[in-house]
Amino acid sequence: MPGIAQRIAILAAVALSAAAVRAAEPPTAAAKPSSAALERFKALAGDWVAAEDGEMTKKGDLVARYAVTAGGSAVVETVFPGKAHEMVTVYHADGSDLVLTHYCMEGNQPRMRARNAQGPRFDFAYDGGTNLNPKVDRHMHSAWVELLGADEIRSEWTEQAEAKTVLVAKMHLVRQR
Repeated sequence: MPGIAQRIAILAAVALSAAAVRAAEPPTAAAKPSSAALERFKALAGDWVAAEDGEMTKKGDLVARYAVTAGGSAVVETVFPGKAHEMVTVYHADGSDLVLTHYCMEGNQPRMRARNAQGPRFDFAYDGGTNLNPKVDRHMHSAWVELLGADEIRSEWTEQAEAKTVLVAKMHLVRQR
């Protein structure tokens, strides 16, 4: 039977081992603040198809794919996935605003902001960008996205060149089942 000193040594070794294991574990991440608007966009994860024939799509065509990324802090929208005119838009929160960067086939990256985004409709306005002069270059300048329910979206994207509207792209999408 071990003596008292040996028992104390064993207990100390067990306690030190437990502390070493705990110290080796990666720290748990604190809950990151999110916005209600971003949470609504995160719920879009999945594939979306055209609800009706349009100028750029036929009913049932795969139009958009949404994926949550970066530890839940951003949503990536891929429009026309796998097509020659595929484009990506990344949404994330900035305080109470919802912001996006649109990676366009025009080779520029306009940023837009929906201030104090609430409710089902998000109105995005131009808020800077890269690789473009908004007074001259063709670029997406504004957009609105309306979440009509868990399985339906309408949106309208306005493209400008020389400070004039040159294209309005409208989409009506439903979740692919």
